[in-house]
Amino acid sequence: MVQARAIRSCLPMNLEVSLEVPGEPIDEMAPYDYPLTPERIAQSPLEPRSSARLLDAAQRPFVDRRIADFASLCKEGDVVVVNDSRVLPARIPLRRATGGAVEFLLLEEREPLLWLSLCNPSRHVRPGSEYFDASGKRVLEVVERLERSGDAPVRTLVRLDDASWIETLGQMPLPPYIKTPLVDPERYQTVYSNRPSSAAAPTAGLHFDQESMGAILAAGAKIVKVELSVGLDTFLPIRTAKISDHSIHRERYAVSQEAWAEISRAKRVVAIGTTVVRTLESVASSGELTGYSSLFIHGDYKFKVVDRLMTNFHIPRSSLLLLVDAFVGGVWLDIYRHALDSGYRFLSFGDAMLIDRRR
Repeated sequence: MVQARAIRSCLPMNLEVSLEVPGEPIDEMAPYDYPLTPERIAQSPLEPRSSARLLDAAQRPFVDRRIADFASLCKEGDVVVVNDSRVLPARIPLRRATGGAVEFLLLEEREPLLWLSLCNPSRHVRPGSEYFDASGKRVLEVVERLERSGDAPVRTLVRLDDASWIETLGQMPLPPYIKTPLVDPERYQTVYSNRPSSAAAPTAGLHFDQESMGAILAAGAKIVKVELSVGLDTFLPIRTAKISDHSIHRERYAVSQEAWAEISRAKRVVAIGTTVVRTLESVASSGELTGYSSLFIHGDYKFKVVDRLMTNFHIPRSSLLLLVDAFVGGVWLDIYRHALDSGYRFLSFGDAMLIDRRR
């Protein structure tokens, strides 16, 4: 349960929040809304990657920096943890047997060639339905239709005829709030991406290039890689009015024994992105180095591993915003106010913040 906090009067006039009596528990999503207008949403990445802005909210007062400054904030004994999952070209345009256009978005491989997916439009999708490429070759068959549940849309289990169709026909699944075509698909991949397994990028990592990664090592810190297969639900707003009514999505993660040993020995664990936080806290909570995470981090969650977090600015009313609130406390309101007032770019291709876990 989220604990109510005093909401400071220094917020922008148009940032509406609910005033609560300190100490009373609240279970409402309304305080995690803020006015994000379309012009504040970054439509394309900056070049070079490390030229994006970094709001250093680990300092008081806040300091406006660049990602290129990140290495100077690292020190010997730090372990900087990144998610090296690579984004699949998972958006596949196909046709029905009758010729109608339909698009499948692959979300998670449940077993070889069997994928959980979204389909648009989904109204006529039924088990046994077959779908074809432009030349008439069959690409997949629907195995099961999973009806809408809670916040989740209609989903389907589909079986591909051949795994190569993903690379042959697939397109990069950019978030729906990005309207500008991406010139270089690699800009929606981190420079350290490895195994294709995600439907969306671990976006905090998009800011690093090889030079900035080398600077982290030169500062005496270590870089450790883990994997969490990012699903689209990560970035969606929570549609329930009450936090307790939201069913958190699940995502597959994997951490090697060597990586966990390095993390366990760290003087300070620095997570690059909320997907890394979910991964590390899931391992600490479950005791399992691989598995599926359904960890819902919010309110008074007690962090077990992560000390510092670099993350982008998140969509209103999202589980990611709840995670940030749990990590840093009510100061997130001041951070977002500063970012809004100072022209920071928001969401996947936007700028980033650096925050320390509240003690």
